[in-house]
Amino acid sequence: MRIPFITLAIPALMMAATSPAAAAQESAAPKAHVYTRIPQGAWSIVAQVRAKPGKAAELREATLPLVALVRGDPKNLVYFLQEDRAKPGHFIFYEIFATREDFEAHNAKPYVQAWFAKLPELAEGGVDVMRMEVLGQRQR
Repeated sequence: MRIPFITLAIPALMMAATSPAAAAQESAAPKAHVYTRIPQGAWSIVAQVRAKPGKAAELREATLPLVALVRGDPKNLVYFLQEDRAKPGHFIFYEIFATREDFEAHNAKPYVQAWFAKLPELAEGGVDVMRMEVLGQRQR
């Protein structure tokens, strides 16, 4: 069975007619469901911790449960745990809380304190923390 050329060509031509600017604008449009929860000036944390030699797996095992626990905190707006692909055992945390008080309350939680207590055995030098301010959000 032969499919007419025009049947195959029309979809390809329609896809090619979409301007690159329109495609870029569509892909760059913010996802309102995520970003609208974050107020201007929100308390953002970028932190890193590095495992001691031979302790990457243990630090990962101790750290992974934080993802569900922190995301379950109603005061937490965003939480990501990341690991450097080139240097396993080097973890980066990205967290957003509406206020400094919310972040401090998070750090006082028993599960966070228990994690901090494990660091002398597992991590080199503890946690390096940058306290950031979220910019570019609408005022609430």
